[in-house]
Amino acid sequence: MIQKISDAELEIMKIVWANQSEVTLFSYIMDGLAARGKPCQKNTLIVLLSRLMNKGFLSARKIGRRNEYTTLISETEYQTARTKSFLDKIYEGSAKELVSNLIMGDLLADEEYEELKSLLEKGKGQP
Repeated sequence: MIQKISDAELEIMKIVWANQSEVTLFSYIMDGLAARGKPCQKNTLIVLLSRLMNKGFLSARKIGRRNEYTTLISETEYQTARTKSFLDKIYEGSAKELVSNLIMGDLLADEEYEELKSLLEKGKGQP
């Protein structure tokens, strides 16, 4: 089971997931947080990265004086786990109720509605 992570930890993971490199350096994460308008103190980031490693999201390899971080859980895996948890908690596992709420609550833009409709018409597993 994939653990829930805090908002601050999620910001870090978004930066790591968006990195095209196989490994992510500490400085890359610091710069990424600053670019997102969420600068972080060095010690705070060290603690957050340590928590992410303990929760099984990241692994670290020490190269000299720096750590190289590698993701252990993909963004899609995390999104799927959190979505399932949300569905179970709020909609008692019913995706139909969620979609109905999005439509009836006018929470989908017209183009999103059309894309969703097209996906449903294609069927599960169809490209």
